[in-house]
Amino acid sequence: MKKTVLAGIGLVSLLMLGACGSKEAASDDNMKHVGVLQLVQHASLDNAYDGFKEGLAEGGYKEGDNLEIDYQNAQNNQDNLKSMSEKLIKEEPDLLLGIATPAAQSLLNGTTEIPIAVTAVTDLKEAKLVKSDKKPGGNVTGTTDMVPIDKQIDLLLSIVPDAKSIGIMYNAGETNSKIQADLAEKALKKAGVDVKVKTANTTNDVQQVTESLANETDGIYVPTDNTFASAAAVIGDVVKEKKIPLVAGSTEQIDDGGLATVGIDYKALGKQTGKMAAKILDGDAKPADTPVESADTLKLVVNKDMAKALGIDPDSIKEPK
Repeated sequence: MKKTVLAGIGLVSLLMLGACGSKEAASDDNMKHVGVLQLVQHASLDNAYDGFKEGLAEGGYKEGDNLEIDYQNAQNNQDNLKSMSEKLIKEEPDLLLGIATPAAQSLLNGTTEIPIAVTAVTDLKEAKLVKSDKKPGGNVTGTTDMVPIDKQIDLLLSIVPDAKSIGIMYNAGETNSKIQADLAEKALKKAGVDVKVKTANTTNDVQQVTESLANETDGIYVPTDNTFASAAAVIGDVVKEKKIPLVAGSTEQIDDGGLATVGIDYKALGKQTGKMAAKILDGDAKPADTPVESADTLKLVVNKDMAKALGIDPDSIKEPK
């Protein structure tokens, strides 16, 4: 009798375990897996990632419920980009996210099959991520962070209307930055202003470059550059000491030490990307047929503390028409 009872208990236990296994399998079937590769840690890219998760949540995919995310940050190291992208691709996720051009390129180098969404990339076509913005044609789509360079230069010149020389600084190794720097230089020359351009390959060189330009110019422009964004606080200290107005490409760079910009809200841009990704995960869209999107909103941001430190009335800084 005892053996019969034990056997019965064992059978019930097996059935219960089987039921649990089935439930977990069903749950796993509903779970989507996303691999994220971010180039480096700084406010703009961090905000883009946070916005991406918000966009996914609005699209019905919430981390911990029906979404698992494997987040990797390469800390601006090429070897890390390669090994991390390989790791993410090996996991065969439902979708990959590349934050910044080098991260997006590294993912695409590893797979042309898994859908890839990208954000914080200035020119997807120039970076050879898509065939065209209207019809990407491959497994990549996403959002561009191309900013209104002309407006930003107009803003800087409205702050220093008598400027004879304006400096531009960026990392020449970043394709995104060079595109923007060239456009800024063209706009400044068209306005009849002398332009001095200096570059830095690492964050270690940023302070020296900033000090040099601050001593030689009446104002400084910095595009949405990852190297300079990572050293935004250092830049802020220099321009405050030298009393040089600085306009940057992103709103986050202004918060961390610039004066003003008409720029992109990277959290909002990431959110746009997340909504696009949700449609791809739903099966309602494919990267090949999903046009690249630009920022929905741009905004004037003024660092009032910096303005006061430079002896400028914050309320006098207006968005150019």
